[in-house]
Amino acid sequence: MTICQSFNKFLENIKVDNSEKISDRYHEITKKLNKTFRNTDSETANCLQVGSYGRYTGIKGISDLDMLYIMPSSKWDEYKNDPDKLLKDVKAALKERYPNTKIKDDRLVVDVFFTDFKFEVQPVFEEQDGDETNYKFPDTKYNSYRITKPKQEQAEMISFRQEHGDTHRLLCKMVRSWKNNVGLAMCGLLIDTLAHRFLSNHQEYDNAGPSNFDVLCRDFFEYLKNEPKQDHYQALGSGQDVKVKKHFQRKAKKAYNKAVDAIAETNENKRNDMWREIFGRMFPKAVTAVAESREFSASVGYTDPEQFIEDIYPVDIRYNATLDCEVKRDGYREAMLSYLLMTGQRVSRVRTLDFTVKTDVPQPYEVKWKVRNVGDEAKRRKCLRGEIIASNRMNGLARHESADFCGPHYVECYIVKDGIVVARDRIDVPIK
Repeated sequence: MTICQSFNKFLENIKVDNSEKISDRYHEITKKLNKTFRNTDSETANCLQVGSYGRYTGIKGISDLDMLYIMPSSKWDEYKNDPDKLLKDVKAALKERYPNTKIKDDRLVVDVFFTDFKFEVQPVFEEQDGDETNYKFPDTKYNSYRITKPKQEQAEMISFRQEHGDTHRLLCKMVRSWKNNVGLAMCGLLIDTLAHRFLSNHQEYDNAGPSNFDVLCRDFFEYLKNEPKQDHYQALGSGQDVKVKKHFQRKAKKAYNKAVDAIAETNENKRNDMWREIFGRMFPKAVTAVAESREFSASVGYTDPEQFIEDIYPVDIRYNATLDCEVKRDGYREAMLSYLLMTGQRVSRVRTLDFTVKTDVPQPYEVKWKVRNVGDEAKRRKCLRGEIIASNRMNGLARHESADFCGPHYVECYIVKDGIVVARDRIDVPIK
């Protein structure tokens, strides 16, 4: 499998796979709001698809679908001093359409929770600013209206594509896969903005094809790791502030170093595994690696039990999570695992391990875990593990394990809220 074939398959794997269902929901919501506020049956008028989906940079697993519903200007006097009433009226209309669906008004939007994604419906009023159309949206916290400029962002995406090709959209998609894989809270508009800034100064990637995407990604990660830390950027097109939820430089540096190694690697199996460490399992394994895995399973009569969170829940990282572990002997804490890793030490056998996670995900949520054993001893003992499992400590928020045998291990945690993985982290557990 060539680099070109690998990246082509990767992009195919991360395509939005439920676009028809998403489109149907957009039409249903739009029709209901048009019927309520305009007494018309149009499924498309007065709706603007925004966010990653509206900018064509969303990927498989996208869970937040953003839409603006443009209110009739004749309703402005009714709602201009009562943004809370506007959200409640929109909520009531949608509850009529979806009586058995969870719907709530949430400061700026009305959230509609479908099975595998959530719609954030934002009622807005048009406002002309010269030749530009802006939108006033309600902020119930401050009983006021604020301005958003999604059309300018979409227009810049379209203009940039016409001048430079599809590289920008494709890079945005690949970076989303990276941030979901490494657990980086980074909003879609920030990704699109940073990719735009990078490509604006790298015309050598205009109309680049998959055979060049390895060096494209390497150079973009280099750009990210060298960016000065700041708390916001100005969005492409609109110039509005985009918040940096979590500094991305450290994880970008790791991705850059791994990309450098992958480009230099001549063994196809190792090369693709390195890209998978960056982008996750949507990046394909080499064909020979798949065949070798099947041969191993057949030779030892053992099927690898590993499960993948992406097969169980949509993954759309929007919050932060930090995993650590108390290493104990006879019930007494010896050290924190993060300290042992930082100082280059290993965990001794016959120890107990209590994994906990700190996160900014608002309650309620649940925590899922993966404990994975790696190496020859784990294979020989048929103890690779890797199933997605529940917490067993601290009322469902922690995981208790033991250090049973030598070798490399790792533990991952996943924060699941409203049926979506919104934060994740991983920690290595080297046992001597």
